[in-house]
Amino acid sequence: MGHRQSSTMGMRPTRHRLTPAIMLTALTRSVSSRINECELTFIERQAIDVERAVRQHRSYQQLLRSLGLNVVELPADDRCPDCCFIEDTALVLDELAIATRPGSDARRAEVAGVLPIIAKHRKIVHVEAPATLEAGDVLRIGRNLFIGVTSRTNREGIDIVREHAAPHGYKVHAVEVPGALHLKSVCTALNERTILADSSRVNIEPFAGYELIEVPPEEWMAANVLLVNGTVCMHEGFHQTLALLRERKIQVRTVDISELLKAEAGLTCLSIIFDAKSHQV
Repeated sequence: MGHRQSSTMGMRPTRHRLTPAIMLTALTRSVSSRINECELTFIERQAIDVERAVRQHRSYQQLLRSLGLNVVELPADDRCPDCCFIEDTALVLDELAIATRPGSDARRAEVAGVLPIIAKHRKIVHVEAPATLEAGDVLRIGRNLFIGVTSRTNREGIDIVREHAAPHGYKVHAVEVPGALHLKSVCTALNERTILADSSRVNIEPFAGYELIEVPPEEWMAANVLLVNGTVCMHEGFHQTLALLRERKIQVRTVDISELLKAEAGLTCLSIIFDAKSHQV
C-alpha cells in the first residue's frame, strides 16, 4: 500500500498538543515579628529591620512568580523567630518528603506548621531522635543528594535520608562543612555540572566530578544561590560574584535580601520548591 498523502485544503490546520510544562510550587512562610531573636552560629548579631525584611521577602516571592512558580505563603508563627526559613523543615523529593528534626531545639516547633500542606502532595516520613536533619544541608543535583555534616545535621540524619531515598535511585554523599551553618550556606549548584562554593568552609572532595567556581572570600555568603527553571537567583549586593557568573554567560536574576542575610540566611532558605502533584493515599 502506497503512502497516503492527506489534503488540508478546506480544512482547519491541525493543532499539535504540547505537553504542558510542570508548574513548580514554591512554599514560603511569612517573616516572624521576632526575627531579631533568630538563631546565629557563624556571624555576629546585627539589628534586623523587620519591616524591610518583610518587603524583601515579598520581593523574593515576586521574583519566583516572575520565573513561573506558583508561590504559596503560610502565615508566620511568632513563637518561631526563624520560621520564614522554611527550607529547613522538610526535604521534598519527587517520590516522598522527609520531615526534618532540626539540630536546633529552638527550631523544631517550625516543622509541624509546614507538614499539612506537604502531606497533600507527598507521603511523609519522619526523622527520629537521635538523628538530626535540616534541609538547608541537602543539595540535590540530579539524582545525587549531597548532605552536610554540620552542627544541625548529623550522620544519623544522613543515614535516614539514605534509607528512604536510595530505593528511589538517589545516591547520598556526606560532606564535611566545618565553616558554615549549612552546606548550602557555602555550596550550591549553578547547573548539573557546576557548583559555586567557598572551598575554605566546605570539603569539596565529594564534588570532584563537577566544575567549581570559587566565590571571593569576602563574599562567602554569595555561594548560596537558588537555581530556578534554568535561572540563577542571588542577592544583588554580591557584586564580584555576580560579575563572575555573568562573565560565564550564566543567566542571573538578583533580589535584595540584605536584612535576611543578617539572620545567617540565603535565597534557598526561604522556600521549598517542588512539583505539587497530588498524593494519593
